[in-house]
Amino acid sequence: MTGGGTSGPRGVIISAVRSGAGKTTLSLGLMRALTRRGVAVQPFKSGPDYIDPAFHEAACGRPSFNLDTWAMPRGLIGGLIARAGSSSDMCIAEGVMGLFDGVAAEGRTARGATADLAALTSWPVVLVLDVSAQSETAAAVALGCKLYRDDVQLAGVILNRVASEGHERPIRAALERIGVPILGALRRRASIALPDRHLGLVQAGEHADLDGWLDTLADEVAAQVSLDAIVASAAPCTLEAAPSAPPLPPPGQRIAVAKDRAFSFLYPHMLQGWRDAGAEILCFSPLADEAPDASADAVWLPGGYPELHAGTLAAASRFLGGLRDAATRGACVHGECGGYMVLGAGIEDADGVRHAMAGLLGLETSFAKRKLHLGYRRARLLADGALGRAGGTLWGHEFHYASVLAVNDAPLLDAVDARGEPCAETGARRGCVSGTFFHTIAVEG
Repeated sequence: MTGGGTSGPRGVIISAVRSGAGKTTLSLGLMRALTRRGVAVQPFKSGPDYIDPAFHEAACGRPSFNLDTWAMPRGLIGGLIARAGSSSDMCIAEGVMGLFDGVAAEGRTARGATADLAALTSWPVVLVLDVSAQSETAAAVALGCKLYRDDVQLAGVILNRVASEGHERPIRAALERIGVPILGALRRRASIALPDRHLGLVQAGEHADLDGWLDTLADEVAAQVSLDAIVASAAPCTLEAAPSAPPLPPPGQRIAVAKDRAFSFLYPHMLQGWRDAGAEILCFSPLADEAPDASADAVWLPGGYPELHAGTLAAASRFLGGLRDAATRGACVHGECGGYMVLGAGIEDADGVRHAMAGLLGLETSFAKRKLHLGYRRARLLADGALGRAGGTLWGHEFHYASVLAVNDAPLLDAVDARGEPCAETGARRGCVSGTFFHTIAVEG
């Protein structure tokens, strides 16, 4: 994708008017249905979500990458699309929230809305309309989305949660009257719903029969959606892949990365960037009581759901001992969100039971009284460490329900939200150990 009249990978964006309208299930069904046809589908996710991409990968067998217009520079977004999409027949990007929903202030490229990504790439939008509690009004909503921004192209709509042919008929007639293409109509099916929890969907690895569920969903989509029409609507990406700095320089040459059901929230573009820079990734499972590799010069604990496994982690002596050994020998040890909590002194679970953690930081957290912390973060580092040099700027996102009972360490950073307002997140540092509640998406530079 070089610009200057050339074009990049063809793609579409699946969006909706709001969260919960069915864009994830539709995206997954479409990805799997096309993959079964022999179409090489490259998945992407608009925004900072780290659960949906794992489902995308399961649906079409290719890693899914986040494209975040608030936290990422244009060159990084273009580079990810060009690299991942070059070997695909088409790209499918799942949107975030409603089509035009972003933050109030522009970030590095735009406001983080799905519409911003559509305008940036020139990929047309397939709009999922939940019509479960409406009829002809759905056409008015679709028309509003079509006309709201001149730089966003609407390929058509897919009606979701249609009750019957009688329900569908007036909606279809109204959409045809205003010239909005109807690409499909899905009936209500409890069997294709995904279970969720407080951070959204359960993880892909926790689904009892993920492949079977994906095939069932693909059957539904293939029967009720025009796959040919969606493939035909895909347009080339016009975003130039300009040179850009790595998302985050690797914290070491040999990086031990925790990876299991308790530690799974690590952005794929981050790992790719570390490998591109020549770092070696050494995965280990804390839930299996595995210690980080003794030769690692950096240990990284991603986010996840440690509160659901707090008892197991508290009893994982080899894992906790390995963390302490790494810190003692001076390895760079860092945790994000759930990983940060595990590096702390203790986690109180939803029942009010405290579980001792690594004790490498003084952080005490509790889930007995949940408190939502949500939003983009821009932070300035106060000290050298895993995230870079003092004075460096990080762009990321915070989403958790933990209450902070104590910190007891020096702050790692000063952070502001998307509006530029100071926020409580300061991270923590103690020697070579550090942690943050937010997940870093990219660094300034």
